Amino acid sequence: MDMFFNMLRDPLWSPYAVGMGIGVVSWLAFLFSNRPLGVSGAFANTAGMLEKVVRGPTVDEKPYYREHKPVIDWEWMLVLGLFMGAFTAAWLSGTIRWEWVPSMWEAAFGPNVAIRLAAALFGGICVGFGARWGGGCTSGHGISGR
Repeated sequence: MDMFFNMLRDPLWSPYAVGMGIGVVSWLAFLFSNRPLGVSGAFANTAGMLEKVVRGPTVDEKPYYREHKPVIDWEWMLVLGLFMGAFTAAWLSGTIRWEWVPSMWEAAFGPNVAIRLAAALFGGICVGFGARWGGGCTSGHGISGR
């Protein structure tokens, strides 16, 4: 058991162990929900829930949200768990640090925080658009083949 807890404190985990863990979670997702493992749908749900706060029940009339109700579901909780797990892993390994401009970015593009945030926002929008256009994120396609 000590070996397991020591592994959790390592800054780099074995890709083989992590891959097997993701595979098991993928099987469980199919077993319990009959759906593939993925997270991009959770972001569409979040957008729908935020829009519902601003615009009210008219959001439910949109064709997409008629078929996919914007609610907190297991995919949404999976995204929350990913953030919590990443934070916990960084905290346990002692590698957690808050920085606006990572050293690799600074070496390539300089220390400007506004440029870093603008690039991150633009990149996030592109990834989100591509994931929705492609019918899911590359992780979901790679893991479940759907």
